[in-house]
Amino acid sequence: MEAALIATVDSDLDEENRALGASTPEELIEWAADQFGDALIASTSFGATSAVMLHLVHRVAPRTPIVCVDTGYLFDETYQFADALVKRLGLDVHFYSANMSAARQEALYGRLWEQGEEGVKRYLQINKVEPMQRALDELGARAWMAGLRSEQTEHRAGLRRIDRQDGRIKLHPILHWSSEEVDTYMKTHDLPYHPMVEQGYRSIGDHHSTIPTTADMDPRDGRILGQTRECGLHLPLTKEQDQSLKSSGL
Repeated sequence: MEAALIATVDSDLDEENRALGASTPEELIEWAADQFGDALIASTSFGATSAVMLHLVHRVAPRTPIVCVDTGYLFDETYQFADALVKRLGLDVHFYSANMSAARQEALYGRLWEQGEEGVKRYLQINKVEPMQRALDELGARAWMAGLRSEQTEHRAGLRRIDRQDGRIKLHPILHWSSEEVDTYMKTHDLPYHPMVEQGYRSIGDHHSTIPTTADMDPRDGRILGQTRECGLHLPLTKEQDQSLKSSGL
């Protein structure tokens, strides 16, 4: 994107954030649905409190396609939780996975997540970044909603409710909600937590890189894949990654 166009887009986003910065999650989702129509998608990990965003989307914009990236290494409980929520809320969920199966990856490359930061980057690229980008392309998404919250990581603390990532609009309806507000919404609407929350798992990803945490720890301390505590989906692509996605057969 040319510099002049980027500046124009950023200026427009500044205006939208000023206008909608204090809006409720419902109001922001409704605005997004009106603005982008069939080109709007939402993503979910079916994690600890994913029912919140899924319920919000179900209430306000029920036709919105939901994308879940399935690495092939999710907990059994995550698959079961996802199935139950999809049925309860009548969600239109699209599951995307790597083009190379988990078994084939391990046979050819070993356990990439155990091979230092470079191995982790390759693991995330194959199993999370590429499938998500493929989903966005195939679904014709111009805008993407995600349930990120500013208190979760340093990167997320710097996000805006209406942002831009790799040429698409990125919306964060519950960005400024606290854990207490999430819990209140869950209780008000009788929504289920991921079943492993009761076992101390407060941030849930792949089974090989998720551990339980205690109340005095940051929930993201339970995610031990890489140094940033980010899964890669919500970070802008580097030029090299962008080129790789366009040319890779993975």
